[in-house]
Amino acid sequence: MRILLSTFGSRGDVQPLLALAVALRTLGADARVCAPPDEEFVRLFADAGVPLLPAFRSVRDWIKEMLPKRATISLPEVAAKVMAAQYGAIDAAAQGCDLIVATGLFSSVSAARSVAEKLGIRYVHAAYCPLFLPSPYQRPFEYPTHPLPRDVTDNQVLWDRDVQVMNELFGGGLNALRASVGLPGVDNVRDYCHGDRVLLAADPVLAPWRRPATLDVVQTGAWILPDARPLPSDLLAFLEAGAPPVYVGLGSLPAPKDFARMAIDVVRTQGRRVLLSRGWAELALVDDSEDCFILGEINQQALFPHVAAVIHHGGAGTTTAAARAGAPQVIVPQIGDQPFWGGRVWDLGIGSAHDGPTPTATSLSAALAAALSDGTRVRATAVADTIISDGAMRAARWLLESK
Repeated sequence: MRILLSTFGSRGDVQPLLALAVALRTLGADARVCAPPDEEFVRLFADAGVPLLPAFRSVRDWIKEMLPKRATISLPEVAAKVMAAQYGAIDAAAQGCDLIVATGLFSSVSAARSVAEKLGIRYVHAAYCPLFLPSPYQRPFEYPTHPLPRDVTDNQVLWDRDVQVMNELFGGGLNALRASVGLPGVDNVRDYCHGDRVLLAADPVLAPWRRPATLDVVQTGAWILPDARPLPSDLLAFLEAGAPPVYVGLGSLPAPKDFARMAIDVVRTQGRRVLLSRGWAELALVDDSEDCFILGEINQQALFPHVAAVIHHGGAGTTTAAARAGAPQVIVPQIGDQPFWGGRVWDLGIGSAHDGPTPTATSLSAALAAALSDGTRVRATAVADTIISDGAMRAARWLLESK
């Protein structure tokens, strides 16, 4: 069975698909991934022995181009361009395949769904967070251009409205694309892209899918790629030279102004050492003091059990990695589903969630103090024992056994 896994997004979107591809190949399937051809992804896939077929462009370059325009950007116009470009990339990658599994940006997902229909092959949508899936137990994701009406409290009414919102944002571009390749238009873009069943690649403790619900969701647990890389010797020496440090990093996102300096000062004030991850924001140390260590790309699975806390952006992957390690968390959410993960960390008592994307020294200090408390550490250790580690294999078996 030949399976194409498709995404357009940063590492948090790409690496779980690699984990699923590895699981599928272990079970005998011919799995390959269509994802951005950034150098770090090329190396990652080469190390795993999984074919990487290129998406329409580097995601890091695309983000750099989009960021300066974010105040004036038209989401429908950008989505339409991504759909058209991704359709070509996914169509080329999907030739000879029996199944497409799609995740990442909704515009990329909608292109993948259309490729599957054009080729007459099976399609499955995968989500890393329940926030974007219709549920009577939560409100829909709020797009800045389409704020949720504050006087409506019925979630089902809001989800019905969400169909219209998604059509306004993505319907024009998708139907133009479909017309260009000889496919009929769709009048409910959201549900068309979700398909008959959705795979939820999120841990059921960290992000439970509540039933009953009208959407058929198969929750497998997060798709985690085992990482056997040892920690560098100089990092090990730093860890052994003192008390557990606090990790600070924002992954592939830009950072608030002076974030690195403020975070380092806050951690130092509480008597802790600092591990600063450069990330795509290229965070940098503020001095050459021995209480700080700068990190590049690192094995979080090996590192996080050795830290006192993890200050991060609240991506699904980092949240899950810290939870598995039993490391208390401070989430400073920037975009998308990150406020959701911050809320879950807070509700579970395994860390703190900052209110908003731009902390002050006072607000970050308070959040870190709460995360470093003995009670938070005890709860984080307890939750760590409940996290599913084989979600990718569960999903792979379901894909191969279901119809």
